[in-house]
Amino acid sequence: MAFEKVYFKVTKKRFKRFLRNKPLIVTIGLLILATANMTVTHVTMVHFKLLQIIPFCYINIITYILGGIWYLYCNLIGETATIIATDFALALRNIGPASQVANYRSLWMMLSKITRDVGNAFGCAMTFLCLYLFLIITLTIYGLLSQIQEGFGIKDIGLAITALFAGAMLFFISNEAHYASNCVRVQFQKKLLLVELTWMTEDAQQEINMFIRATEMSPTDMILVGFFAVNRTLFKSLIATMVTYLVVLLQFQISIPEDQESSTNSTNI
Repeated sequence: MAFEKVYFKVTKKRFKRFLRNKPLIVTIGLLILATANMTVTHVTMVHFKLLQIIPFCYINIITYILGGIWYLYCNLIGETATIIATDFALALRNIGPASQVANYRSLWMMLSKITRDVGNAFGCAMTFLCLYLFLIITLTIYGLLSQIQEGFGIKDIGLAITALFAGAMLFFISNEAHYASNCVRVQFQKKLLLVELTWMTEDAQQEINMFIRATEMSPTDMILVGFFAVNRTLFKSLIATMVTYLVVLLQFQISIPEDQESSTNSTNI
């Protein structure tokens, strides 16, 4: 509410609520995806009983719902930043007193703080979710690769779908956070750097320079409780770590038959 009041004070118009039915559509779609994923897992892994599948259904639904909430927040922040940047660009065409630029800077600072607050609010949940998805992807891919010698079976279809969905979810989380942070910072920096300062007053030029300095110094990344920022770099680092773990696990698996063969030969001697 405080942000909407400041937005109305600065732009003289009400803040547009553009979510509409998107939360309902996202929730229904994610529930369908979670149900389809667990149905395929139950059908392909025939040795699993129905009671053993129920806990996985609960975990799957919570995972998808958390990802959906994260998407809605990131999308809302990105769209809000785009709207404010558009209003600011229109205001720059006929800039009045320097206080108008200062008001937009205050509005941007509030949006930057909201972005950081979202990261802190989801800190524990998203940290657990990212680690959980990382482990799921690593173990499922390891299970698939370990079946190369024996040949793929019907149960590997469930593993492949689980790995695919978990990887897509992890990329989605990282990409949406990157989108929100990029909109908050880059959208305004582009507008500020393209401003022609020669026809402005000295006070307005100073406010523009202070605005540019604020966008450079104020963090806009979604940092989970101060531990790590959620962006595309996080996804790349997790993939690199995952590849390292998979190489180590596969080397360990390959070395097991050799150890067993050498032990049997020594006993025969």
